[in-house]
Amino acid sequence: MRGPIALAAAEPPDRVLQEKSATAFRTIKEAADDLDVPQHVLRFWETRFAQVRPVKRAGGRRYYRPDDIDLLRGIRSLLHGQGYTIKGAQGILREKGVRFVQRVGRGEAEVAAPAAPQACAREDAAESEELPEETRTLLEEALRDLYECRAILAGLRCMPDSADP
Repeated sequence: MRGPIALAAAEPPDRVLQEKSATAFRTIKEAADDLDVPQHVLRFWETRFAQVRPVKRAGGRRYYRPDDIDLLRGIRSLLHGQGYTIKGAQGILREKGVRFVQRVGRGEAEVAAPAAPQACAREDAAESEELPEETRTLLEEALRDLYECRAILAGLRCMPDSADP
């Protein structure tokens, strides 16, 4: 006869994690698995985004609250989905706030992809005026092409893998 302890031990670990309450705190491993990023990325984001502050218990173990997970999911969306740089994502957090980025993480809000930089401002154009007009036009076209490639790559990162191992 198998008791309840034997049944629990026989269940695959993934199933046990799925049964965790939505309001429960998550370990760094659970958070990393949920966000599909390595654990060291979460630790790095803590150094770049002051708003990411997991609870730290004895021994320095990190525990992420549901709001922390939403914020991290929003940051991941900005960086990996929308193509923002860390500096750009920090700007969104500063301008729109933590609650907005958490809503982005939950899929309740959207943020536009970063705009391509404009052509040189008139003050900075003095150096570029030394280039022939044809060369400058070719360079601007190449820059636009690169930004289009970047947007395509950002879109591909959001797509699920088509081949399962």
